[in-house]
Amino acid sequence: MKSFSKAKTRLDLPQIQKEDLCLKMLDEVLGTISNCKSIDKILVVSKDEQAMKLSKQYNAMQIFDHETGVNDAMDLANEYLIDKKYDCSIMFPQDIPIMKPSDIDNIFCFFKSETGVLIVPSRQFNGTNALLQSPVGVMNTQYDRGSYRYQLDAAKAVTKNTSIALIRRIMLDIDDLSDLSLMLNQNEKPDFCKQIIDLQKA
Repeated sequence: MKSFSKAKTRLDLPQIQKEDLCLKMLDEVLGTISNCKSIDKILVVSKDEQAMKLSKQYNAMQIFDHETGVNDAMDLANEYLIDKKYDCSIMFPQDIPIMKPSDIDNIFCFFKSETGVLIVPSRQFNGTNALLQSPVGVMNTQYDRGSYRYQLDAAKAVTKNTSIALIRRIMLDIDDLSDLSLMLNQNEKPDFCKQIIDLQKA
């Protein structure tokens, strides 16, 4: 994840609110992942001190990166996971806070192959909000340039077992105020939504 101070440039909020929002979203995402039966280990790749401090509360493995891009961060994560002999990985961004543990479990229930890729796109079908790879690093990731289409092509280039899962809560990422408004209106996680409403009032 990007440093909070550099993230969410399209979100029209005061800088301190954006950074607080990033921290709260990361906390919610890490909490969701930690309550998922399908996940064995959480790995956080970032250079943000707040993110690293928070991730310790979830016993996450931490990898420091130099923010040279998501693809480079994925390479760092893949190197670690391959070295530790993990056979599968799933990547989530920090800005999908209404995701629930059952959504993650459903991905693994759907994906039953030893080799392949599963992608959950953003709701605009221009980004990648979850990427499952088995084995780890089976494909070259293609983030940062309308990633969904590139990701799909990269996956198909290495495996015929490429799937797309449309999971509503994972597909909603928070990039601008319209996304934030939609999340609050849906009110999937009332306690979290109240935190965000209070944040906007501060």
